[in-house]
Amino acid sequence: MNEVRRTSAALEVRGLDVYYGHSHALQGVDLTLDSGVFSVVGRNGMGKTTLCKAIMGLVGVSGGSIRVRGEDVTRRPPAQTARLGVGYVPQGRRLWRSLSVDEHLQLAGGMRQGAWTVERIYDTFPRLAERKGHGGGQLSGGEQQMLAISRALLTNPHLLIMDEPTEGLAPVIVAQVEEMLLRLGEDGDMSVLVIEQNIGVATAISRNVAIMVNGRINRIIDSARLAADRELQQRLLGVGLHAELEPEIDVAASAAETKPTPVPRRDGPVRIYISNPTLPTRWSQPVPITRIEAAARTLSTQVARLDETARRKREPVAAQASGPPVVLVVGTLDTKGQELRYIRDIIAESGLRTRLVDVSTSGKHSSCDVSAQEIALNHGRGGSAVFGTDRGAAVTAMADAFANWLRRQGNVAGVISAGGSGAASLVAPGMRALPVGVPKLIISSVASGDVGPYVGPADITMMYSVTDVQGLNSISRAVLANGANALAGMVKARLDARAATAREAGGPPAIGITMFGVTTPAVQKIASDLREDFECLVFHATGVGGRSMEKLVESGQLAGVIDLTTTEVCDLLMGGVLPATEDRFGAVIRSRLPYVGSVGALDMVNFGAPDTIPERYRGRKFHVHNPQVTLMRTTVEENERMGRWIGERLNKMDGPVRFFLPEGGVSALDARGQPFWDPDADAALFRTLERTVRQTGNRQLIRIPKNINDPDFAAAIVSAFKALFGRTGVRRRLAR
Repeated sequence: MNEVRRTSAALEVRGLDVYYGHSHALQGVDLTLDSGVFSVVGRNGMGKTTLCKAIMGLVGVSGGSIRVRGEDVTRRPPAQTARLGVGYVPQGRRLWRSLSVDEHLQLAGGMRQGAWTVERIYDTFPRLAERKGHGGGQLSGGEQQMLAISRALLTNPHLLIMDEPTEGLAPVIVAQVEEMLLRLGEDGDMSVLVIEQNIGVATAISRNVAIMVNGRINRIIDSARLAADRELQQRLLGVGLHAELEPEIDVAASAAETKPTPVPRRDGPVRIYISNPTLPTRWSQPVPITRIEAAARTLSTQVARLDETARRKREPVAAQASGPPVVLVVGTLDTKGQELRYIRDIIAESGLRTRLVDVSTSGKHSSCDVSAQEIALNHGRGGSAVFGTDRGAAVTAMADAFANWLRRQGNVAGVISAGGSGAASLVAPGMRALPVGVPKLIISSVASGDVGPYVGPADITMMYSVTDVQGLNSISRAVLANGANALAGMVKARLDARAATAREAGGPPAIGITMFGVTTPAVQKIASDLREDFECLVFHATGVGGRSMEKLVESGQLAGVIDLTTTEVCDLLMGGVLPATEDRFGAVIRSRLPYVGSVGALDMVNFGAPDTIPERYRGRKFHVHNPQVTLMRTTVEENERMGRWIGERLNKMDGPVRFFLPEGGVSALDARGQPFWDPDADAALFRTLERTVRQTGNRQLIRIPKNINDPDFAAAIVSAFKALFGRTGVRRRLAR
């Protein structure tokens, strides 16, 4: 009898043990799938994916047996298991970016003959037919999952194993996958083992559902009963309750008990969405964002009347911005959950507090510390602006919402993220809003290209992921671990430095100085003269340099500015390659810091190689600095335009301002006998500034009959700055 049953079962697992080092991942797992569709659910880390990998031969088995249609496949290589008729849809899809959709399918279609053909795949998934020429890396998450499922179906397996087939998919695609699984079960041609987080899908596609807890199959429950009983779902699958489950307890008997279910001890506050009728689980469908917003508005006056103790018990974790330093692990958990949790665990093992933050735009609920719905509420137009059908608009809105949320957090010790270009676009604006010095790291497949749009003026570290951030493998584990350990090291070093600094008595205030190659002698002289009294931070005026300096001004890390080199304005107004932004000088205007400025290198616009210069500038005066850098001399008209632009912004500065005009030339190239010497152009600049700027006792223009690099000019700058800043013996303590 046993032999007959064993032969007819599609899958039979007996006493399966798997170890990762000393960790006992699977502990005597017993599971039988006779036919049809069978679902296994459980919290993260319970061993579900390890079970799939053990069946496929992707991890070593320490004990027990695995039989497929009666044949022992324990410890067989994955290729042999696949040839025996076992198909596998792995978590994370694992597609080839360089192969097209059609090439994926043609490659898989040659393994085993059967009912599933490429033509049938295209009939089943019309979207794949439309995208057949696109590469795997060009597909959306839903399209990638369709292709991963199709690739497995084309092997015409007797047993199909699907690990999280609906993870990260839009609701309409989830419904499509669910319908396909139901058809497969009804056809009877293959048996399907589904590992699923979405309890709605798991209970819809199979008659019974296995609950996996701590590496064991804890119990098997009728799916209809589990789907209808929310309290039972919470008891068996609720966050934090898995440790309370007792093996082999009959559920029916437990339900009849009069004793209340023991409530596990929880450390720290519990996040509760007040708009939910019951406590949500990770398998709950997302609550409509409009409902959350409406409830938040309705209950806000009640919450305001709570005393401090009660408020902290009921307040969401994300709202509690103060407290011990915390490292944020941020990303799209609907597609990168495994990778982000891997990073989170490494950082947590180093002894640092962590918070997992979801910035997904799919609307799918994920187990985390701060949900995407919670982040979305920080958008100016509310969550409805984030969860829309236009993916580009949704990503932009979520990035704004995350940046707004991050600004309200007062205890961020560091931020790390991992993903592709979309994930980098989501988190980078928020990272740029953090003060310089707070460790920021993005692990991404875009980090080997132009990272300027992501980094901007901030100290964001970008690490190339080598492989795509799609699942964990030998390469991605090494890269992600390096990134996690690097951030942990940066955070610890910074916390230690802050503690040491707090014990010190004062220190010189920091000031920012802008420099270009043609103003280097002046900056060196100024920094040398001020070094005894100030910490001089020099910024290369290459567009991002000026923005970096002003970012430090905005974050309160500079006590004053010597803006000697304002050349970035040339490139902004004339279309050069090193432009400032329209907000140049904005941070000084808002902060009212002591400001000493000049017109350094306003004689030149920066371009690349000569053949890259715009056609409208042909015939102008040029100087080839090197084969890749060509400088163009500014004209009288252009200097008048710059004078008006700068003068209007100087008028908005309410702090002490001294702006110097070097009559002997504005750069090393603009000196008598040098290529850009043009007294008429300089005179036009000075004249326009004097006409535009409203001079007061606090805001003055000062002419000096010297070249900008002359030592006497530098001495005048130093003297003016010291006078504006006050007595040098007075030290201002600045936040580092």
